[in-house]
Amino acid sequence: MYFTLHRVAQRCRAVRLRRGLLLAGAWLTIGAAPIPAVTAETDRATLEALRAADLRLGAIGYRLARANAALCSDLSPVTGMIVHAIDQYDLTEQLVARSTFGFETGIAVEAVVADSPAARVGVHADDSIVSVNGHPVPTTRGGGHVTTRDAFAALLDAQAADRPLSMVLRRAGQDRTLTIPASPGCRTLFELRIGTGLEAVADGRLVQISSRFLERFDDSQLAVVVAHELAHNILRHHVRLDAAKVSRGVFRELGRNGRIFRTTEDDADRLGVHLLRNAGWDPTAAVAFWKGPGARIDGGVFHSRTHSSARKRAENIAAEIAAIPAGAPIPYRPSVLNTRDQPLQ
Repeated sequence: MYFTLHRVAQRCRAVRLRRGLLLAGAWLTIGAAPIPAVTAETDRATLEALRAADLRLGAIGYRLARANAALCSDLSPVTGMIVHAIDQYDLTEQLVARSTFGFETGIAVEAVVADSPAARVGVHADDSIVSVNGHPVPTTRGGGHVTTRDAFAALLDAQAADRPLSMVLRRAGQDRTLTIPASPGCRTLFELRIGTGLEAVADGRLVQISSRFLERFDDSQLAVVVAHELAHNILRHHVRLDAAKVSRGVFRELGRNGRIFRTTEDDADRLGVHLLRNAGWDPTAAVAFWKGPGARIDGGVFHSRTHSSARKRAENIAAEIAAIPAGAPIPYRPSVLNTRDQPLQ
């Protein structure tokens, strides 16, 4: 599909009630200070801060998805557009969202990754989308929901990844038609989750990263986390865990469950090395991450048995890097990719 970045519903309200998040274009720790009165201007500043955060995560996801298309069995157009729907916002917030993001249809371009196919043909932030390859965008369903977002994602997924896309965009009441060149990439949605915890998950279709990661880590470190989660999707871990009947509940760390989970996490670390390298990052950043900040968030005596320790992860990643043949091409298809159709045992 187009590169779309999704976010949990009721975004403005979530940010107002959280602490230590991105506000007014800079990292500001609110701490114990009282939350200021909510006005249209503070909402607009919050939305612009979210736009910046979405673009930061979106640019990393775009780079990984495009560069690793050859490793993915499921492809979709990945053009560099970050797209959102008006009814992802609560009804009380939609007036500010419309004035901030220029919604003239139910779907708008929130941001565009620099030098992406969409950027090169003139797609701009706050363009509203009228149609894709002649198909009108979905009709909105209400406030604070994601049905329109998901329907638009399905529309984009249905378009051929290896063919150009014809887009009708609207701005200030004027429509224009653009053709975006074919831009195949890995079919994964990247979502920013507003929250204070360090949470990163993949469910086979989605990679969700908590906003706390953006606050604590630079882009090369954040890329390590995103690449690891994308690797889970490429390796089809979600469906393979289901097929193996692995418990995701209170028994997930025990016995066979814990062993299989560790296998998937170790394999995602191994593939993540190559996703980073293919996308132009130094893969040794993953070793440094697990020796440094990753070790500090590993949990110590509370370390989950579904994951190897930070020290062991750094060792495994270093071994994977050492095994890359001299002069290996980019993109490079590592042997761990062969496991994605094998049952987990």
